[in-house]
Parts: sequence; C-alpha cells; structure tokens
Amino acid sequence: MCVTYLSVKMNQGSKYIGYLLFSIAFVIFVAHLEVLPINIMEARNFITAREMIVDGNWLLTTINGEPRYQKPPLPTWLTAFSALVFGLKNIAALRLPAAIMGLFTVMITYALALKYTRNKSYALWTALILTTSFYMVFAGRNGQWDIFTHAFMMGGIYCLYQLFEQPKSRWTYALLTGLFFGASFMSKGPVSVYALFLPLVLAKGIVSSFRGLKSHIGPLLMVLVVGLISALWWHAYINLADPENLKAITEKETTNWTSYNVKPFYYYWSFFIQSGLWTIPAVLSLAYPYLKTRVFHGKAYALSFWWTICAVVLLSLIPEKKPRYLLPVLIPLAFNVGFFVLYAVKQFKNMSPWLSLPLQLHFGILGVVGLGFPALAWIFFGDRLNPYMIWFVLTSMGLALAAATILYGLIKSRIQWSFRGSIAMILVIVLFGLPMAPAVSQNPNYKSLGLLADWVQKNNIKVYEFGGFTPEMVWDYGKPIPGLIKNGVLIRPKDSVFGVIVSEDNLDHFKKRFKEDQIELIERYDMNPQGPGQRTHRPRLWRDFFIVRSTNTIVEKPN
Repeated sequence: MCVTYLSVKMNQGSKYIGYLLFSIAFVIFVAHLEVLPINIMEARNFITAREMIVDGNWLLTTINGEPRYQKPPLPTWLTAFSALVFGLKNIAALRLPAAIMGLFTVMITYALALKYTRNKSYALWTALILTTSFYMVFAGRNGQWDIFTHAFMMGGIYCLYQLFEQPKSRWTYALLTGLFFGASFMSKGPVSVYALFLPLVLAKGIVSSFRGLKSHIGPLLMVLVVGLISALWWHAYINLADPENLKAITEKETTNWTSYNVKPFYYYWSFFIQSGLWTIPAVLSLAYPYLKTRVFHGKAYALSFWWTICAVVLLSLIPEKKPRYLLPVLIPLAFNVGFFVLYAVKQFKNMSPWLSLPLQLHFGILGVVGLGFPALAWIFFGDRLNPYMIWFVLTSMGLALAAATILYGLIKSRIQWSFRGSIAMILVIVLFGLPMAPAVSQNPNYKSLGLLADWVQKNNIKVYEFGGFTPEMVWDYGKPIPGLIKNGVLIRPKDSVFGVIVSEDNLDHFKKRFKEDQIELIERYDMNPQGPGQRTHRPRLWRDFFIVRSTNTIVEKPN
C-alpha cells in the first residue's frame, strides 16, 4: 500500500506533493513515540522539564535539584508545556515537541529546495532523503535538543533567503530571521550558527559572490539586533541571578570542548554513514567533478556540495566529537543526494559503471535484507516474537513488498521504483517494526527505581544517592535524589534512619564511610534493557539500595 501510494503521488506535477511529504514525515516522526525506553540525554532533559513543572524552576533551570545552565531552556519549556497538556508520565508527549521540530525541518527543507531550484521532484526527493536518514529519524523521535536548534536555524535560513528574494516583505522576513536565529541559540547556544549557518555562508562565498548586501543593510542590522536580544536575554538573566553557578558550569563546559570525548580530526570523515539507508547514494553524490555538469542545476548542486564539506570541516576542528553532532551535516547532504537521485532516475541506463554498479549493489542488498527479514528475525529472537506476532507478520509482508519493488526497479532499470521502495521500507519499519522493540530488550532481573519511590512513600524514609548520578534512574524515581557528596565533602543526613542507593564503583567507598553504622542491603534495582552477562548490561543502570541506621550527624571529608 505504501509503495502504491508513493508511485501514484511522486510526480512533478502533483498538486498533492506537499501533503504526501507531510504524511510520510508525520508517520516517521510521530508513530509509536512511546515504544523505546528513555535514554540518558532524554532523561536529563525530561528531569529538567519535570522540575520546571513541579518546583517552578522555569528560568533558574535545575536537574536533580542542582543548577543546570549548560543548555538554554527553550526546548525544555516546549517539552514542559506538552507535559502539562498531555501528562508528565506520557513519554510520547515528552517526545512530541522534538517530533514536531523534525517535521518542521523536513517541510522547511522542502520549501527551501523548491524556492531555490523551482523543481518539485528535486525538492520532494531532498526532503524524503532527509526524513529517512538514520540520524534524522533518531533525532526527531528522541527528546534531545539537537533537532530544535537546527530546525529553528533552517527556519532562519529560509527567511533569510526570502529576505533577499522578496524586497517588499524584507522587513517582515528580517524580523522572522532574527527570531528564528534567537530561537536556535536558545535551544543549544551557538551550535547551529557554527555547524549549519556558517558553512552555508562559506559555501555561498565559494560558489558565488555576495551581491546585493548594501541594499539590505537595514534589514540585516535588524536581523542582528533581534537575533542577539532573543538569543542572549536568558543568559543575561542567569548572570545576574546566579553568577557563581553560571561561572562554574561555563568553565566546566568550556573544558569539556577540549578534554572530553576528544577524537582525531578525521573522526567525522565517515559522516555519510549517519544517513543510514542512503550511505552509498550519499557517497556517490559527492562525486562533484563528474556530477557538476550533469545534474539539472549545477550552481545549486555546487552550493549543497560545499555546504556539506564546510560543515564537516568546521565540526572536525572541534576536539570534542560525537556521532550525534553530525546531524547538521545531514541537512546539506540531503540537498546533495537529491541532485544525485534525480540524475539517477533520469539517466540510470546511461550512467557511468562506477556510479551505477555501487547503486545496483546498494539496492541489491536492501532487497535481499527485506526478503530475508522473517528468517533472520526468527533466528535471532525466536519465541520472543510470539507476543508480537501480528506486528511481525505485518512487518514481514511490508518489507517483502518494499523489497520486491526495489528489486523490480533494479531488474527493469526503472530505478525510481527502487528509490520509492526504499522510502516504503523505512515506513514499514516505523509503522510495524517499532512495536516489536521490547522483544529485542529483555532483562529477567529488571526492576524499576520507581518501585523504590513507592516503597519510600509507604515507609516514610528519605533516600539519598552516594557518588553517582544516572539520569535515567532519577527520572524513573520521579523526583530529585539528594547526593551525600557535595564538592568532595561527605554530608551525613540528620535522620537516624535513611536509605542510600549506591552504584557498583562506589560500594567499597560507601561501606568504608558508613562502617560505624548498621547497614542493611534491601534490594537491587536494575534498569538495564539487557540481562546480566549480556554485552550491553552496564553497571551505571543498576543500584543497590541500603538502609543505614545511625545517630551521628556530622560533616567530614572522605579519605
């Protein structure tokens, strides 16, 4: 059904092309948002949103009761508003703002591609490639703040383009551009200015000169003023209200950029892998010397190529590197791959073998994987699929149909069918495959820290953590867990009886510090998706819970 719908609507003259794109993107970003467990980055953000609602910390943001000024609060505000409407325990509601940002990024990408090239087919393929790129899917379905900063920046880039193209409305677009730039900064600081906007400016300088700037000085100054005010007001407020904590957090964050997760300069050179399904087409789209005279819009292709390259180079200059930081590269890369897809669809039979053979290999692998899914899934998961048999059957049928479409296009040299089948494959995985995710992660010893919160409420005992903060567990607990160690000093509670959760690497230290007290191990809370002995079973996701009985109330430094 997905393939049929795509084949009917994906043509240049269709007036429903925007609705088609919106429908596909909506499914990919919104369907089954509640299925996957909350990850560490989400937990940090959701804790801050919860403390906004419960404790009223809307401006002086906190995490586990401690100041959290590392990230500006705009995405957290949006998440908190969603939680107020749909419920704080509704995981889908907490992720919904990020999903909307993903959807917005896709639609504004389509609009920008259409404005610049006047080609609906190219704009649609570009937006679909971005929608189905691996890390774009991940970012748009997770409550992380990267998607917010880049979504707002794309809105700013679109409005800036309109500022130059629509003289009569340039002041309106100047205002909107400044607001979007400010919103991007209020989502994750200058990240997107550096990783998405600056590369575009550099690419524009490489491809063509900056004409017409003098006649737009006024609107551009307005962009600057509005952008700075909307970007910096919160930071100015924090600097006045809590300068000491802001200074300490800023110094730590600055140090992290040069000492934390440091990777070599070439770490991002495999950036195209983050596009997932489109890895091989992405590599082929970078054949600039060959494609620049063959694609339908050479100037626009040159801009997308250099935009991509400049983004990778600028990100490579930062010592701290993580795969998720490549999200802004996927946006110009999608523009680049769009040119290649349109070229391949029209010229596949005449393409050079060094381009057509990798493409054939790419689709051949996808087709085989799609057809082989039922056997592979049963071999790896077996009886664990029984509770999800309906979803398993639907996934198997959908992937088989998508794979057949891919192979049909390959055999008949009608490569547009192979591309359509690839899009359908992602839709099938999201619609029918995601509900089977619990079959992949099964821990027989799983015990939620939320159960401890229920026990504590019944027994009226305060709980503290000793030497380790794990966001996922604090989120599951439902409220802040005060730490017993503050700035290297061990603070013993005034309570004669209290509870302590202790991580594996702090057990010996904990027992040493409380050796004069009566310590009783009550329970182990294990929130690992995989069971003990599995490769992904990590100590950071389990805690031993002790009851400590003591009459001392002192403050002392640990040895």
